[in-house]
Amino acid sequence: MWGHLKIFEKIINHKINTITGKELLKYGKQFQISLSGEQANKIAGYLRGKNFNIFNEAERARIIGEIAKITSPETAKEINRVFMGFVK
Repeated sequence: MWGHLKIFEKIINHKINTITGKELLKYGKQFQISLSGEQANKIAGYLRGKNFNIFNEAERARIIGEIAKITSPETAKEINRVFMGFVK
């Protein structure tokens, strides 16, 4: 059973580390997060290729801090809500 959880984590992390601005906009709409195309592209550019693990609390907090600088603290809080939906 635990092996399945690791696979799930890898799939989620892979998606986050390869996301495009266009996909991020789509998820933003789905989760009712207000993002501009420019913000989505900047966030995706920040996330892409970094090999982040959003299941690690410290790493997730650092990512959210960077997203707050790119967008706003409110938007970062909303994106964190989405991340938390994945890790719970």
